[in-house]
Amino acid sequence: MTTEPSLETLDPQDWTAMRALAHRMVDDALGNLETLRERPVWQPIPPDVAARFTVPAPWEPQGAEATYAEFQTSVQPYPMGNIHPRFWGWYMGNGTVLGALADFLAATMNPNVGGGNHVAPLVEEQVIAWIKEMVGFPETASGLLVSGGSMANYVALAVARNVNAGFDVRALGMHAAPQPLTVYASSEVHSCAQKAVEGLGLGSVGLRKVPVGADYTIDLAALDDMIRADRAAGRRPIAVIGTAGTINTGAIDDLDALADVCAREDMWFHVDGAIGAVAVLSDTVRPLLRGIERADSVALDLHKWMHIPFEAGCVIVRSEPAHRGTFSLTPEYLAHETRGVAAGHTWFSDYGLQLSRQFRALKVWMSVKEHGLSRFGRMIDRNVAQAHYFAGLVDADPQLELMAPVGLDIVCFRFNPGGLDRAVLDDTALGILNKEILMRLHEEGIAVPSYTTLHGRYCLRIAIANHRSVQDDFDVLAREVVRIGRDVSTQSRASAPA
Repeated sequence: MTTEPSLETLDPQDWTAMRALAHRMVDDALGNLETLRERPVWQPIPPDVAARFTVPAPWEPQGAEATYAEFQTSVQPYPMGNIHPRFWGWYMGNGTVLGALADFLAATMNPNVGGGNHVAPLVEEQVIAWIKEMVGFPETASGLLVSGGSMANYVALAVARNVNAGFDVRALGMHAAPQPLTVYASSEVHSCAQKAVEGLGLGSVGLRKVPVGADYTIDLAALDDMIRADRAAGRRPIAVIGTAGTINTGAIDDLDALADVCAREDMWFHVDGAIGAVAVLSDTVRPLLRGIERADSVALDLHKWMHIPFEAGCVIVRSEPAHRGTFSLTPEYLAHETRGVAAGHTWFSDYGLQLSRQFRALKVWMSVKEHGLSRFGRMIDRNVAQAHYFAGLVDADPQLELMAPVGLDIVCFRFNPGGLDRAVLDDTALGILNKEILMRLHEEGIAVPSYTTLHGRYCLRIAIANHRSVQDDFDVLAREVVRIGRDVSTQSRASAPA
């Protein structure tokens, strides 16, 4: 009789020790979140710490305790900062405690949510049903959880292309297109739309960027003119993208009017709602989103204003057959059975590019269960009020200047010393000055705004998608921008040649 040799495993050799370490990790993580205000928003990674990430891969184990200790010294202290109350850069949510724990639970279950007969697809189906209800889509619509707005927009535009191309794109490929296909969006559309259009074979020329008005929303008359001109030139208009919250200023296109255009022109109406679509939960913002329920597809980012931990995007499509027809491919080794693990009535691999899909629905499901949709709506209302509060601080200070109307929760502004200096500081000089202010805000760990350029003028930008921000945080920002701006101006004058 032979004895089976001792088999290695990736499970802990000492479950008691691992359980104690796991409890300590959870306590440390919650303590880190609880004391966020005591630390800088952001800090640079010292060169000696960065060097630790250039060493060769370990071939022998160092153990769980040592690995966690290295995390505590080399990783934990240097986050991006978006969990902090004074992070308002780009457009990011904060995450939540239960959402993070849900991610842990999902990882311990470790299912592939591409398909099959298990509970994870049911959770995702319910989450998508909730989102359809929020936006006003019919129960028969389809949907998919994806990594974020970029992939959500790609999926929606892929369906739009296949439906309206006028030929069988899947069978023949884009080289068979009898006419160039065109998609329309405002000049403020997010760059991911251009990536999607390029990736779908239409080329960057296939995305027609329409001018915007003074409020940064799409110019409807210009859109009509461009569609007419493109038809006359032999192009085939297939879709319009309405933006529910532009990345620069938070502007919301007239979605109802765009729905009318698409109905009249027989075009697909897609809404990029990565920023603002979830604001249908807000009593303040909901009226501005009228018409979103008429869209053929909507992209949403739940890791923004709903604070689901990254990654959590979603796309919903009014026509389930069109959605499935764009992506479904079922080889014999993925045949959908009626019994056993290979059963299951919804295979999400039929609705997107991925077959391997993580269980991202659990953190959405648990977060919505914990807080209820109404609370998310109230958090959105508060952020909108905070944006207007900060805009009031800007208006009240002669050294600060609003650069655009407040859109949703986004404020674009700059330091402009005025008075004696206003005559000698042009937009270029003010841009250099404000960029230095931004860098010092970051490097001193005070706050993290981001930046943009409007009409050629550099400005600071805060996107207040932050459930941890309070009014005092905005007082700090206004005060520190002025302090740093004065310091930089004084230093510049002192160093200028006589």
